[in-house]
Amino acid sequence: MADSIPVSGNVDLTVAYKLDRLWLQVLHDWIVTVDHKKIGLMYIATALMFFGVGGFEILLMRIQLAVPEAHFLSPEVFNELFTLHGTTMIFLMAMPIMFGFANYLVPLMIGARDMAFPRLNAFSYWIYLFGALLLYYSLIGGKGLYGGSGVPDVGWFAYAPLTEKAFSKGNGSDYWALGVFISGIGTIGTALNVVATTICMRCKGMKLSRMPLLVWLMLVTSAMVLAALPPLSAAQIMLLMDRYLGAHFFDSQAGGSGVIWAHFFWIFGHPEVYILVLPAFAFANEIVPVFSRKAIFGYPAMVAASVGIGFVSFGVWAHHMFTVGMDAAANTAFVLSTMMIAIPTGIKIFNWLATMWGGKIRFDVPMLFCTAFLFQFTLAGLTGIMLAVAPFDWQLHNTYFLIGHFHYVILGGIVFCLFAAFYYWFPKMTGRMMDRRLGEWHFWLFVIGFHMTFDPMHILGILGMPREIYTYEPGHHWKVWNLIVSAGAFIQAIAVVIFLYNLVRSHFHGKLAGNDPWDAWTLEWATTSPPPAYNFASEPTVRSRRPLWDLKHPEDPDWRYEEDNQNETVSR
Repeated sequence: MADSIPVSGNVDLTVAYKLDRLWLQVLHDWIVTVDHKKIGLMYIATALMFFGVGGFEILLMRIQLAVPEAHFLSPEVFNELFTLHGTTMIFLMAMPIMFGFANYLVPLMIGARDMAFPRLNAFSYWIYLFGALLLYYSLIGGKGLYGGSGVPDVGWFAYAPLTEKAFSKGNGSDYWALGVFISGIGTIGTALNVVATTICMRCKGMKLSRMPLLVWLMLVTSAMVLAALPPLSAAQIMLLMDRYLGAHFFDSQAGGSGVIWAHFFWIFGHPEVYILVLPAFAFANEIVPVFSRKAIFGYPAMVAASVGIGFVSFGVWAHHMFTVGMDAAANTAFVLSTMMIAIPTGIKIFNWLATMWGGKIRFDVPMLFCTAFLFQFTLAGLTGIMLAVAPFDWQLHNTYFLIGHFHYVILGGIVFCLFAAFYYWFPKMTGRMMDRRLGEWHFWLFVIGFHMTFDPMHILGILGMPREIYTYEPGHHWKVWNLIVSAGAFIQAIAVVIFLYNLVRSHFHGKLAGNDPWDAWTLEWATTSPPPAYNFASEPTVRSRRPLWDLKHPEDPDWRYEEDNQNETVSR
């Protein structure tokens, strides 16, 4: 009898073995998954990790710039951090996190069970991760045969001739070109998948005129990626040919031209701004109506404006190049095209305000972030119109005024909407609510830190502070403004830490959300939270742009808000 009773040590070993097996099984499920929801969450989690890395890099840079003639960083390290920060935030954080949300939400919103190409979806994520890790491998393995630092130090735009071998020692430029190129393959794969899924896998009754605006904007964004990313990839291949095969595409001393690189990069670079902004618009399009208790104002105009932005954004790239010496005709053409893109963008801002006007607004945390986004993105648009004027741009292009404008777009627009999306869809992804009090602390600290950081940058630019300098002499009236900018950056960092704490804490201990905590209208809220692997047990049937309204009000099955009462206030 005693022989059949295991000793405590064996019991502990058995439990540990079972836990190890369980952990390996869970890890295996995530690694081999082709479920669009898991892949979307992996995109989001990886992008958040790089958001932290890029944020840490800018904090180091802001310590260096807080006071004149600081020696916290050397010029070489500052240039490396500048390059890694910009590359990380644009290529490794902003684009992937937007496609993470697209991965998760688009099939749910159109009533599909998965993406059109599940294995391509998984491949796209892993190749993106490989490219990102390859870029950061330069920190430890980048010196190669050339000596010098192996970390990229040529800016996130990698202008020639800084990338030519005569100027760039070590393998930093190679790691930049290969890392971004390989990650771009994953981005193109995901974009192709979103287009195919949206066009081919909509549920019964979901005509293009009934698609949620988020799906429309993700479709336009993905089409833009397919058109904009190949020019950058081609330029990166030509750069590697310059460096290793004796080509001279960008070597002006051998008959090439560095301006060609600028054209290739900005043919990608300006559509890239809208590749990032349109998903932010998509989040606002879903959140503002739900928390205003009104249908979106001007659905057809919003769709037309989104498509218009996609087209016009490809014709404005050279406003980034007003200072390279183009002739008057080229400058005039790009001034006009840049001003033209303000028209569809202005339509969107007007429609969001019209949606809120007269609505029963609930200022939950997602709506707080969207409201701040509307204010800040409007200001960003106004400074963008100022920079569209070639003489004004000539004066301020290479100053901190441009840095302030750019970050007003990226942080004031994109990141604020991104935070709104986290608070809005976190209950669907996890089944739990994020803590509202922590969310409000996050919001107000981030707003304060944002304006402390980027408002003074415009003043610094007008005072003549050049961008991309690692230090400055006293006596230029820049010291106080730079100190405020650096303090604001740290306040933003505190806000982000609160957000991450809220994210983790709510995942394990948040209040149960239920299937539809916001009383929303789109299909993702019709299934459980989190959704099952198959999304929907049977294919949904859609009869309007707000299918959940139809389910909640079966007594009025013929009601069509988009045809009869598009802007009627809807109360609980």
